[in-house]
Amino acid sequence: MDDSIVMKRFEIVIGTEYLDQLTELLERSEVRGYTVFKNVGGIGSRGIRNPDDVLITDENIVVILACKEDRAQKVLNELGAAMKGFGGMCLVSNCHAQTPG
Repeated sequence: MDDSIVMKRFEIVIGTEYLDQLTELLERSEVRGYTVFKNVGGIGSRGIRNPDDVLITDENIVVILACKEDRAQKVLNELGAAMKGFGGMCLVSNCHAQTPG
């Protein structure tokens, strides 16, 4: 992994109704890129979320991003209080990004 960059990976699971607030938070933290997976399911504190159930109107999303340590600290500072309002969860792990070359 000689051409890799050590980064922090965020996996954020929240209700879809909080996506706009989260993207504003990421912009304030100067995050330049992320991926959003909509209509995801699983089991959590609010019970089972089955994305195939047509009767459930509450949907979850997963936002994945990777950034360098200094930017990750900005994201964590912003996310700390916000996650209490969002519910859901945020997982942070170390990762390596492969650079072209």
